[in-house]
Amino acid sequence: QLQLVESGGGLVQPGGSLRLSCAASGFTLGSYTIGWFRQAPGKEREGVSCISSIGGSTKYKESVKGRFTISRENAKNTVYLQMNSLKPEDTAVYYCAAGVGSIDCDMIYSLYRYWGQGTQVTVSS
Repeated sequence: QLQLVESGGGLVQPGGSLRLSCAASGFTLGSYTIGWFRQAPGKEREGVSCISSIGGSTKYKESVKGRFTISRENAKNTVYLQMNSLKPEDTAVYYCAAGVGSIDCDMIYSLYRYWGQGTQVTVSS
């Protein structure tokens, strides 16, 4: 079956770092555009970052630029989100998602077909 599983979340102090992993099974992740989304308490789900399947171009939510890095390791069928300099406002459940491959990516959740169950990231002192 097709599955995406996020891991790597947890509790971290402001300024700390986490690396989230999104492992795919049942399909070749490298053929898909991958997005990271998050949903904070009381807020709508929002796009954080995405990476295209063709060319590997990336996009980031403005507030995470320079702090987060999305990457993929196709040999492991895994996409990562390295999060540095974390802030309390980064607290959310983070989801990875896979959509149809494309040259460019967009963080529009309706474009993504497969979703993981999410991993909690809490940034707090």
